[in-house]
Amino acid sequence: MSPWIKLFIIVMLLAILTSLGAALVFLLRDSSRSKRTAWALTVRITLSVVLFLTLLIGMATGVIIPHPAF
Repeated sequence: MSPWIKLFIIVMLLAILTSLGAALVFLLRDSSRSKRTAWALTVRITLSVVLFLTLLIGMATGVIIPHPAF
């Protein structure tokens, strides 16, 4: 697997965790009428779907080769 693909996966995972952390902070500190928590969770879900589809496409095209099962 290319180092660029590994870097992309790591950056996406960090972005997902950052968005999740931001949602937690917004949930704890904002008023009940704030939409920032929902927005941060929407961003997290979008990033997760993009990463999942990227992994599926990478495996389908042979760019990412999974390890064989035992």
